[in-house]
Amino acid sequence: MRGLELFLSLMLMLAAHTACAGWLHEDADIMGTRITVELFHDDTAVARQGVDAVMAEMRRIDSDMSPWIETSELARLNRDAATRPVIVSDELFKLIRTSLHFSDLTHGAFDITFASVGFLYDYRKGVRPDDRQRQQATELINYHNLLLDEDSHSIAYGKPGVRIDLGGIAKGHAVDRCIALLQAIGIKQALVTAGGDSRMIGDRWGGRPWNIGVRDPRDEKKLVAVIPLENVAVSTSGDYQRYFEENGVRYHHIINPTSGDSARGMHSATIIGPDATTTDALSTSVFVLGVEQGLALVNRLPDIDAILVDAKGQLHYSDGLLPAKNPANNVKPPAPHPQP
Repeated sequence: MRGLELFLSLMLMLAAHTACAGWLHEDADIMGTRITVELFHDDTAVARQGVDAVMAEMRRIDSDMSPWIETSELARLNRDAATRPVIVSDELFKLIRTSLHFSDLTHGAFDITFASVGFLYDYRKGVRPDDRQRQQATELINYHNLLLDEDSHSIAYGKPGVRIDLGGIAKGHAVDRCIALLQAIGIKQALVTAGGDSRMIGDRWGGRPWNIGVRDPRDEKKLVAVIPLENVAVSTSGDYQRYFEENGVRYHHIINPTSGDSARGMHSATIIGPDATTTDALSTSVFVLGVEQGLALVNRLPDIDAILVDAKGQLHYSDGLLPAKNPANNVKPPAPHPQP
């Protein structure tokens, strides 16, 4: 599984949960990642309706927002917006507007126009741009090149060659949309995950929290922390999710907008917050900013916490997760996960 590894601390095996009436668990590969939903409802038919709604919503958002699907709304925007304003759906317009909010908040560390250079990388084939290509494309990375018209709900690109990719926020948005659908049909206990982005409502089973494990960025079989959570979202961005190595250098998908190259100050950034759209965008932002600036940002924001693994493998926590400062709420201090 990519991104945040969900190691749910099972007092009972998964089979025991699924055998219990109303508990359902299902996985699927959508949006280029693993989608997981686990939920409970007294009426098994409602539970089944919830699982199906999540999978359908994930497929809908993928078909609209994938830059790799030629018929998607986002692909059409990338094709046409440099030559004329393109009217887009209310959902896409608002998500791009939200992206620009995070760009302002992070002083450009989060920038969906990173795709102007990002499309030159192919992590499966080990392909990257040469220095000249990268430098030329990096000049196009600037969120101010996105021109939004609130009246017409249209978007234009200020320069030819600008591209956008919502990979740093769309999965979080999809998770939030799915949670809203589940709540609308009366489901109060659920976990929805899209790769490194998760959100949970209620407790898990028998009054227990959802125990979320943060994987060791250099050993997928190990955890660096386990966090008991309820009614929050959590996202991890890591340099182990999509990458290749060349001459001892790791090239991964989290692009520093300033250089057009992979950000290398950290191995992973895990963000805890109220919704997955926020945690998704902030995990990318904090990864790019690095430990010092990233923690400074997190500590300024209400209801946001972070667990960071730096480039040396050292753990760093935001103020709210330090034992002396952690309030008596649903986020407990992380503890090392015992290894067998």
